[in-house]
Parts: sequence; structure tokens; C-alpha cells
Amino acid sequence: MAALAKRSEDFPRWYQDVITHAELAEGGPARGTIVIRPYGYGIWEQIQRQLDERIKETGHENAYFPLFIPLSFLEKEAEHVEGFSPELAVVTHGGGKELGEPLVVRPTSETVINYMFSKWIQSHRDLPVLVNQWANVVRWELRPRLFLRTTEFLWQEGHTAHATSDEAREEALRMLGVYREFIRSRLAISAITGEKTPKERFAGADKTYTLEGLMQDGKALQMGTSHELGQNFARAFDIVYTAEDGSRHHVWQTSWGVSTRLIGAVIMAHGDDFGLRLPPAIAPVQVVVVPLASEDPRPTEVAHQIAHSLMDRGIRVKVDTELHQSFGWRSVAWEIKGVPVRVEVGPRDLASSSVMLVRRDKREKLRAPLDRLEDTVETLLREAQDALFKESDKFRKEKTYIPNSFNNFLEAIQENPGFYVMPICGERRCEDRLADEASASVRCIDSPELSEAGYDNKIAGILNQRRGCCLLCGDEAAYTAVVAKAY
Repeated sequence: MAALAKRSEDFPRWYQDVITHAELAEGGPARGTIVIRPYGYGIWEQIQRQLDERIKETGHENAYFPLFIPLSFLEKEAEHVEGFSPELAVVTHGGGKELGEPLVVRPTSETVINYMFSKWIQSHRDLPVLVNQWANVVRWELRPRLFLRTTEFLWQEGHTAHATSDEAREEALRMLGVYREFIRSRLAISAITGEKTPKERFAGADKTYTLEGLMQDGKALQMGTSHELGQNFARAFDIVYTAEDGSRHHVWQTSWGVSTRLIGAVIMAHGDDFGLRLPPAIAPVQVVVVPLASEDPRPTEVAHQIAHSLMDRGIRVKVDTELHQSFGWRSVAWEIKGVPVRVEVGPRDLASSSVMLVRRDKREKLRAPLDRLEDTVETLLREAQDALFKESDKFRKEKTYIPNSFNNFLEAIQENPGFYVMPICGERRCEDRLADEASASVRCIDSPELSEAGYDNKIAGILNQRRGCCLLCGDEAAYTAVVAKAY
């Protein structure tokens, strides 16, 4: 099995090596497309199932809307079509004939869903409308990278309609909170939340809220967004309801989503030089049982017995039956795949009524008696999940910096990428300067996570400088920004 590139020497190559050798995905025949292999799709299935439960618990129902959208729908909301125009895939012919109107392959579904909302919503009794869709979308990417930016990707997109702006804002923030809890508790990534600046805002939204994770190379990754759409799409599609007093009003709306980019986040946030390190909560295989090849049939027999006893505890288990491969090759293969716990069963182990356990996140081995194995494995899975989050949280806080000048920032971010916290005026010219001179961007503003325990007092000082000076131009600061290089 080929060696992986080292993260410290070539992070992009390491990322691609992990995807390849862990058999997560590969490029499709059309440029920018992705083939998600069964193991990679197994991770997505865990993310999808567990997040879907949380979405439904908040009162949303799943629905499905068309892949093809009339181009005129996007043109109804000028900012929306302008924002997506460079990424659109447009169908002009079908059934051997030129279409009367071009069809856009879904880049997002605000327009087609709002067309349907205009049919469904007539009265205040029809509100709120809370729907979610699991689907694929297409955005023409110029620089594709597996899981992070591909022409086609999988996601969920929630869309809601409300009677008041307060209800819509509450909904957008509630779903941001759902994402935050899920990403931190299940993906074990210490993502921060905050609002996007107007420059970075979703096309057609009044406000965009974001979750930003810090990857091991010091770059930020947008992991999910939630938008207050205001009444922009409601006006464009004439979505009006009759209030109790008989007056007529446009609805207030939200949309929110996460995608298969989360798999890329897990790789880059947790992986090591030996491959993946999967949080047990989303691992398609939480425990692999590896019997040693032997003329004695007992290791294989006991391996299956162990698997059944762990399955009875609700643990996702697989028995490695590839006995024609060397034990070392099999161990390395499962290590690259990031299975949280490996159980090794050999004749000598059985002679002492024990097995060897390997905890993937720490690469630690311990011998465990067979009669208490289930309890031991459950403990290891809990500990691994907690340890990965604590490691991510510690890394994020250690890689958060407070520059004392713009020149200091320019020098520091090139040598030591991470989150840089600074007061900013909010003018477009200063954000453009960040991009031009530092290849960086404002990831979010006024992040509440910056008040968490674990930061030094300088963060608190910056947070109190809302009336201070912009680090770039010296004008009055409008907010506290988290700035980073990003994917």
C-alpha cells in the first residue's frame, strides 16, 4: 500500500491521498464531478440520518422539488441570478429540439420552492411552512476539489415561510444552532458561528449566518449557512397571506443547508499522517474485528461472536475476512479508513481469554478480557469522540490570534494561518484589501464563540472595541471580524 504524503509537507496532496487510499471518492468522467464510493457514502448516510432526525425534531417535513428550473425564475430576483450566474449549468435542448425557455440545473432551490409557496400560501393559517429537501445541486466549479468544491454535490436545503420578520430570524438562528450542535457533538469539530458581511452574504438574502471550521493547515472552511431572506423572494414570487384582520402581507422567509463538504471537513480537521480519524458518532464502521490468519479456526469464529455481541449493543461492526492479505496490510488499511476501534483476535489472545484493542485516534493498544469486552469498547468509543472534539477545540483556540497592526497581520497570516480577530469598519474597500494583500476574507463577524473559556484576555478586549478603530483604515469599527485564508 502506497504511503501517504505528510500533512506538514504537502497538505493538499495528503488530503487527496487520504480520499484515495481510504476509498472515499474519486473524480467522475466529466470534469469536476465526483463518484462517492461506498465507504465515503456510508459516512454521508450517517450524517444524513442523524441530521435528518434533528431537522424533523424542529417541526420540518421533507419534500422534493424539481432538478430543472426555468431560467426566468432566477431572473425574478436580480441579486440572486447575478450571484449564481457564473456557476449555472443551463439546458437549451431536450428531446432533440431547442427548448422554448432554457432550464437551469438546480444550483439551489429558492426560486422553484417559492414558486410553489405562492400556490400553497393564502392565509395566516397556512403559516409557517417548514420544509426540507435532501437533493443534489450543480454549480460549475472552475477549481474542483473532491468533497470541497465539485460541480455536483449532495446536500440538504431547508426553506421556510413565516408571518413576521421576528419569526423568520428566530428560525434562521434556531437552525444555525442545530448545525452547531450537530457539527460539534457528532463531527467533533469546534466550529464557530457568526454573521457574514454584505460582501460574503448569500445572493438574495438580508442576512447570512455561518459556521466556520478551522482545518489543520490553518485555513477556514465554511461548513454550513443559514439565511434570513427577508421578503425578497416573497415579492419576486408574490407570496402573500391574509392576516386575521383581513390585511394582506408578504411572507418572511429563511433557507439553510449543509452538504457533503462536511466529509471534507472531517478529513482535514481530524486526519493524521496515517489516514482518517473518524469520530465514532459518524463512522460507518465503528469497530472492525480482525482475526489473525491461522490453521486454528477459533480466531475467526470468535471474531464473529464478538461482532454479534457488539451489534447487540447497537455498535456498527465489521469482521475483516480478507485472510489472504497479511495481517500488517489489513491493519494499515483499516487505520487509513479511520475506524475508531480495531479488535485483533489471535490464538495467543484466546489462550488468555483476551483480545488486543487498538484505539485509532491515539493509536494506542490495550489488552482487554473477553468477558468485559462490550463495556470496554463502549468506553473507548465515548472517549475517542470526546478526545477528538477537545483536540479540535484546543487547536482552534491556539490558532486564534489578535494582530496589533495591519502590517503585523499581513506578515503573521502568511507564516501562521489561522483565525485572526480584528475590528473592521465594514466597508467593501477594506474587505477587498484583505483579499488583494493577504488572500484572506472575513469569515464571520461578532462570533459568540470568541467569548468561550480558553481564550486569553486579549480576545475580550477586542470584543469590547466595537467603537474602536478599523485595523485596516483607522475609521470607526463597525464590528469584530474573524479573518482567515479559506477554502
